[in-house]
Amino acid sequence: MVFSSFIFLFLFLPIALLLYFCAPKKFKNFILLIISLFFYAWSENLLVVLLIASSILDYSCGLIIESGRRKLGLTVSILFNLFILFSFKYLNFTFDNLFALLEYLGFDSNTALNIPRIVLPIGISFYTFQTMSYTIDVYRGNVKANRNFIDFAAYVSMFPQLVAGPIIRYADISLQLKSRDHSIEKFNAGVQRFIIGLAKKVLISDTFASIADSVFTQDIGDLSTPYAWVGIASVTIQYYFDFSGYSDMAIGLGKMFGFDFLENFNYPYLSKTIQEFWRRWHISLSTWFRDYVYISLGGNRKSNLITYRNLLIVFFITGLWHGASWNFIVFGLFHGFFMLLEKMGLAKILKTLWRPIRHFYALLVVMVSFVFFRSENLTDSLLYIKKMFVYSGGNETMNSYLNYFHFNSHTLLFAVVAIVFCFPIYKRFVNSKFSWAHNIIVVSLLFLSIIYLNADKNIPFLYFRF
Repeated sequence: MVFSSFIFLFLFLPIALLLYFCAPKKFKNFILLIISLFFYAWSENLLVVLLIASSILDYSCGLIIESGRRKLGLTVSILFNLFILFSFKYLNFTFDNLFALLEYLGFDSNTALNIPRIVLPIGISFYTFQTMSYTIDVYRGNVKANRNFIDFAAYVSMFPQLVAGPIIRYADISLQLKSRDHSIEKFNAGVQRFIIGLAKKVLISDTFASIADSVFTQDIGDLSTPYAWVGIASVTIQYYFDFSGYSDMAIGLGKMFGFDFLENFNYPYLSKTIQEFWRRWHISLSTWFRDYVYISLGGNRKSNLITYRNLLIVFFITGLWHGASWNFIVFGLFHGFFMLLEKMGLAKILKTLWRPIRHFYALLVVMVSFVFFRSENLTDSLLYIKKMFVYSGGNETMNSYLNYFHFNSHTLLFAVVAIVFCFPIYKRFVNSKFSWAHNIIVVSLLFLSIIYLNADKNIPFLYFRF
């Protein structure tokens, strides 16, 4: 079940809100837990047991840590979460590479055909990171262990952010689990934020996803350079509005149920460096790696070589977190490489340049990195990048270019909307003297999104794969 579907919008969500607000205050977290487990089981069936097991174990580990057996509780929590993450997300990848190596060395690898493929549970990367952050924070003394299992399980399984983030830390909502504000103003703000996210996904992301697919499904060898740039530009728009759209919807749903989640995107395409990009892009993930991996490795408190090593480790893991593929690993290391260059002096040089050039640099690096994110394998990625930077012409006429570029009123309209949402123009508009038009715009976006929704051809959120 996805947020941008008729069954969620017109069946699940109304029933969930009705049950939640009809329940007495002391039962609200219990109702939230039940509807969240139902939401997850709708798509994942028995894999919901894995989510419940993770909640039980990390709840218990928190109590073990607080009882005085600190290292035992933390070790069990981290090993368990990494074990299930490796087993369900990386075991197939491990076997694939092992058998590829054996085949390269001349051994028979036909037995690989008999090994069943392991299904990746939706959201496993998110809820394992959430529960690990909880036990680490309890170990560090940043939070007290939760002694109410219902409250803790509701935090882990909360459906608004369960399957695709943002990664909500227990420390940020521990007080809200006990007592939170329910008001018409907050609920209204949540509805508006949800509609904005829905419009980002349905109107913009899905539109440019179709264009990107039409490029990336072709034989890369036959692509012309202009086509290649259209494809990666479409991917760049698609990814931002898919990822940030889901976060907007999650934050909006959280407000409807009384929670205040932290922001997850802050206009990342305004960045002037890759360091700034990762302060603006998927903030909950980048700060998670900073606080629980980078700092634990020593951060930048030691020598420059240790700092560079730590950065590469963090971005290697960041790439691997996104998916069990060499493409994702290269994606992470690609960003890590430019982070190193900026740490080694490139950032100082960039500061002396004209601001548009700095924006162009950051956006260009991001766009090239998305080739690795989108392509099927490294060979295709490198060939695609070559097409981008080594001119390759075609026999296309002007009409074929226009058709291929999807230059029609529909695409142009949403391209303009995409540009508006990439910059804080809309935010300033809401706070201006024209704020009275905000509600009209939101209602219009809702109706337009519903019109464009197609229950039989709904494009899943990209982070469902992670």
